[in-house]
Amino acid sequence: MTEENFFERVYTIARQIPYGKVTSYGAIAKALGAARSARMVGWAMNACHNMDDIPAHRVVNQKGLLTGKHHFDGTNLMQQLLENEGIKVVNNQIIDLEKHFWKPEVEL
Repeated sequence: MTEENFFERVYTIARQIPYGKVTSYGAIAKALGAARSARMVGWAMNACHNMDDIPAHRVVNQKGLLTGKHHFDGTNLMQQLLENEGIKVVNNQIIDLEKHFWKPEVEL
């Protein structure tokens, strides 16, 4: 599979993350049958910052940290987008991650 195909598969899943929910790079990788490819999912999310139809702000690391926040314009844009969806963030980490976590391997 080419990198381009992998990225497109990541974007297909990311577009389905529901409003008010988040998922992780690893959860997307697992749903794609590539459980060891969380870093590659991160690269895909980094490459989509100009694609308005992909809710990249809803993808965080496995502990709920906003590790991709530096790819968003503005200092706290990722946090603001999540908070606008009712997700509380303190010190760049999602509070109540289990409550907001969406598991693509189960939901899709």
